Amino acid sequence: MGNSFFERKYVILGIFITIAIVIVARLFYLQIIDDSYLLSANNNVVRKIAVYPARGIILDRNGKILVQNEPVYDILVTPREVKDLDTALLCQLLDMDRNDFQERMDKARAHSPYRSSPFEKMVSTETYARFQEHQYKFKGFYVQNRTVRSYPDSLAAHFLGYIQEVNDRDIERSNGFYRPGDYIGASGVERSYEELLRGHRGVKNLMVDALNRPKGVFMDGKYDTLAVSGEGLVSSLDKDLQLLAERLMKNKMGSVVAIEPSTGEILTFVSSPAYDPNLMVGKERGNNYMELLHDPTKPLFIRPIQASYPPGSVFKVVSALIAQQAGVITPHTIFNCPGGYRYGGGRAIMRCTHVDGPTDLVKSIQRSCNTYYGHVYAKMIDSRGMSGPKAYDLWREGLTKFGLGAPLGIDLPGEKGGFLPSASYHTKNYGNEKWGSSFTISLSIGQGQLGITPLQMANLMAIVANRGFYYRPHLIKGIGEKQIVKEEFTEKIWAGVDEKHYEPVIEGMSRAVSSGTAAGSKIKDIEMCGKTGTVQNPHGENHAVFFAFAPRVNPKIAIAVFVENAGYGGVWAAPIASMLVEKYINDTISLPKYIQDRIYNADLLPKTLSKPPSQETKVSTTASTRSDHKHTLSPDHTPNLLVHHSQIRRQYD
Repeated sequence: MGNSFFERKYVILGIFITIAIVIVARLFYLQIIDDSYLLSANNNVVRKIAVYPARGIILDRNGKILVQNEPVYDILVTPREVKDLDTALLCQLLDMDRNDFQERMDKARAHSPYRSSPFEKMVSTETYARFQEHQYKFKGFYVQNRTVRSYPDSLAAHFLGYIQEVNDRDIERSNGFYRPGDYIGASGVERSYEELLRGHRGVKNLMVDALNRPKGVFMDGKYDTLAVSGEGLVSSLDKDLQLLAERLMKNKMGSVVAIEPSTGEILTFVSSPAYDPNLMVGKERGNNYMELLHDPTKPLFIRPIQASYPPGSVFKVVSALIAQQAGVITPHTIFNCPGGYRYGGGRAIMRCTHVDGPTDLVKSIQRSCNTYYGHVYAKMIDSRGMSGPKAYDLWREGLTKFGLGAPLGIDLPGEKGGFLPSASYHTKNYGNEKWGSSFTISLSIGQGQLGITPLQMANLMAIVANRGFYYRPHLIKGIGEKQIVKEEFTEKIWAGVDEKHYEPVIEGMSRAVSSGTAAGSKIKDIEMCGKTGTVQNPHGENHAVFFAFAPRVNPKIAIAVFVENAGYGGVWAAPIASMLVEKYINDTISLPKYIQDRIYNADLLPKTLSKPPSQETKVSTTASTRSDHKHTLSPDHTPNLLVHHSQIRRQYD
């Protein structure tokens, strides 16, 4: 009995000793090794400051800055901590009245009395310096450093885009990456390359005293995290060429797109009217945005990728190529031009602007002969041993290989694909499948329902310059320090026409510049191959168009210029293209000064706009020839249909 009691005593004692050791060890761990409780205890005197990274800068192809960052400051407030506030002084320093102050405080309290929220955003360096002198008087207020975008040359707004504060949907889609008050790319490459440009935020833990005054870094920065700046981008734009193009398009509506054929890199990307991208930065951004949004000239509309126009005479280049590939014509095929193309049993006519007589392929391009391409289209649709709709779909398939009818895949959001009507589209409109070339003859010269974007126009010229292939047009040629190029922009895409068929077309384009419709814009010592066009506009003055590439051998630039409501392509679009091509290749401009001055000083904006330009100028699926729709067919092609086609207006060059 005694031994049993003795053993139990030592067992109980051992248990108490073990418990004591565990407690001491745990206390030692908590007090000496683990500092999590210390962190919790210090939370009352530690201010966590988000460290926002600088967005990646964007350079032009030659390393010149297009977008950079400059510092601004957000003033934050924690309402529960605000005591003994000198409201009058604070309002004076931040240039606000008491109503503004009260509105901001109410909003902050509604957000959370205990958590900080923005009180005044994007305070300038000068205002911040004044505020900082008195900050110790404003308990509950503190400053957070940020950067905003700055555009030193105020150019390429539609390409670069802008950033804006995130909304709830942005936060939700980011799986928590973004927080209220963060900024995100909203348009342009700022949006397309957001994940690369944005970087990663850091956190800085600061000790503050009872008056909210900084007292140094907490734990020597042990728990801080560094902000990681966004990746830099090298764009394909040539800054000097872009500046010149924007100057040439001032007070005009339209687009200029220039591409380097050998790479697909976009050298110039102009949508006019444009806006100063600096307007989309700072406290007045919201007001500026609303003004731009309601501007009748629609400066926020990105015409190169969102406007859709009938291409006009420049479409004859593509028609000639796919007709040769289909074997329905050769370079030696001749059609007589008596001044117009008759169809529908000779009762309707699509006129030319001149009588060309016997015309071969080269001459048809040089002289821009409507008659020739009326015959070519008829052979494509009516003379291939199949029904009109089936032949038409083959013709349409040839066009799609040139990048028409669908987005090209540029690295910008919001690209449209234009409109390339299918056979079923026409069959639905005409009521059955018994239709042929005369029912859609306006398509033969790039009119009718056909619509292509200025980017597609420039890409067509890149295809011709390359004799049959293209690279997907893009605006960013290098990402980060390693200058990475996206794989999709290195793919060589064949346009479906053999190389041998390009030379007669190119010869015709060369003659169009040297002695044809664009002779006034030829460049000394540079063989530029181009095509003018004057596109019918049912809403007002016709549109001026010019496509070109240069030089003929080893081309360096392909360009499309589209000037809305300007009239003749050779008068307006061709000189603009000529100056840009010569500037890029030779760094000179040799056109006579009076022509340059005429372009620079011209104001071609419509004097009145009864409709927003997005409706006035975006000639898309049905805007050009609405009367093409819903005709009833009869075996002899009804007179009403023939009357309609006879009213197709001439296309001037």
